[in-house]
Amino acid sequence: MSAIDQFVNKDAIDLNADVGESESLASGADFELMRHITSASIACGGHAGNAQTMKRTLEFAKELRVAGGAHPSYADRTNFGRVELAIEAGELETSVRGQITALARIGDELGVRLRHVKPHGALYHAANRDREVALAIGRAVMAVDSELLMVGQAGSPCLATWRSLGLRCVGEAFADRAYEQDGTLRQRKLPGALLEDPEKAARQALEIAVHQSVSLPDGSKMPVSAKTLCIHSDTPGAVAIARMVSERLKAAGVQIRVMSRLGR
Repeated sequence: MSAIDQFVNKDAIDLNADVGESESLASGADFELMRHITSASIACGGHAGNAQTMKRTLEFAKELRVAGGAHPSYADRTNFGRVELAIEAGELETSVRGQITALARIGDELGVRLRHVKPHGALYHAANRDREVALAIGRAVMAVDSELLMVGQAGSPCLATWRSLGLRCVGEAFADRAYEQDGTLRQRKLPGALLEDPEKAARQALEIAVHQSVSLPDGSKMPVSAKTLCIHSDTPGAVAIARMVSERLKAAGVQIRVMSRLGR
């Protein structure tokens, strides 16, 4: 057992996953993945998802007592929301508001209140570097429910932008993605972008949760202060990754709690 595994940490962290993206939902993988997390970001029509998948995923969340949240995207199902679109801020705000509203209405029917919003893919990364994009997302959220918690990459300026609108925020880090020297995530098309080995993902999760840092390609470490860790449902072996991450965090004394109790 390594030193990091032996370290007892009394802080708490949330485990989240991006779910409801049809294929893993249909195979049952989403349900198994959700057994090991505390918050689920649910595709709500932009890059994936429809009324049926949203309803089923919220039913899973209710059954498993997992906090449900919206996972809005650029309205681009062809590219799975992973290509940045040049659209006007008002149009983006309307699109994001519509996606969140669609999921919230289904949640109301099921007696499930949404707890957070996490942008997906290219929209997530655009918000990291473009204040106007972050503002458009924030205004959309405020129009639906100002109590919704915002999720953005730890250390990103978008968190300050959303807080300036009066929204609570949680910084996110990633268990299953490699980081570059500048703190960005390695592009998915590059080798090693995904940490598919549960052991490696769990080690990175522990490093972030316990030591508030992440290892970079040159062997150095970058400080990361995050209150939620993401595992993508479309990462190969996502269920095994989530299981091992959860087990290792608990063994290290890290409390796993839903992010709505951790936002600030």
